[in-house]
Amino acid sequence: MSTATSHWNRVSRRSLADVLGELRTARTLTFDEHRLGIVVMSVNRPHRANSQTVEMFGEIAWATAMLRNAPLRALVITGAGGKAFCTGFDLDEVDVLTRMSVSEFTDLVETAAAGSTGLRALPYPVIAAVSGPAAGGGLSLALAADIRLADHTASFSAGFVRVGLSIGELGTSWNLVRLIGPGRAAELAFTGRTVRAVEAQRIGLADRLAETGSALDAAIELAETIAENSDDSTRSTKNALVRNLENNSFRSALEMDTRGQALALQAPATRSALRKLQEQSQ
Repeated sequence: MSTATSHWNRVSRRSLADVLGELRTARTLTFDEHRLGIVVMSVNRPHRANSQTVEMFGEIAWATAMLRNAPLRALVITGAGGKAFCTGFDLDEVDVLTRMSVSEFTDLVETAAAGSTGLRALPYPVIAAVSGPAAGGGLSLALAADIRLADHTASFSAGFVRVGLSIGELGTSWNLVRLIGPGRAAELAFTGRTVRAVEAQRIGLADRLAETGSALDAAIELAETIAENSDDSTRSTKNALVRNLENNSFRSALEMDTRGQALALQAPATRSALRKLQEQSQ
């Protein structure tokens, strides 16, 4: 890379240590590198069951923007303390919402939405390690991940209707329908009932089930397995999965796949892997 190029390309060339150093100034989130290129982001309000606050919405949006160009192989999301993933908005802050003007509340919702969108847009895999409840906005957070790994204490609840709200929050309705189908999503949305870990895995709300207390370790182990693959191919695969989930045209999906494969073939790691396969087959 030329000097001129590296001079302006400051964002994508920041070291992970530099990015983490800035992220660790957050007050409602923590960030820890557990393996090379694998970072754990924890919702850090265990004294309040890791419930969300206005400040947290802003920090998640800021963090996902920071992480967009960070040299990560995978991001794991979890709740600090291991007893709750995230229990939704902290009711102690409801008065903050009621004092907001329409424009202030709109800004808050757009900021919160930017966090969900930012997680989905990360170019590497995002894994949610769920212990305890993931409810309301906490469910939205878990659904924004590519993979949900839960232990036997995990539970999932879209209980918005029970407090007079709609499930149409932070992409929950969109994600839930695509994960478990329109009928099951409607049943959960209209009743607001809690789904326990075993049922969550059975219906596709959780992708893997781990022993009690081991969700985070299992998620890190899964991230390590993913990181054994080529970084370029993993990112290309993530792009294809996310983009084609939003693509209603089979032909357009094929075009996306073809473009991704053509780009992947140019990566040195891919060519090296293909040569090794060729040698092994001879």
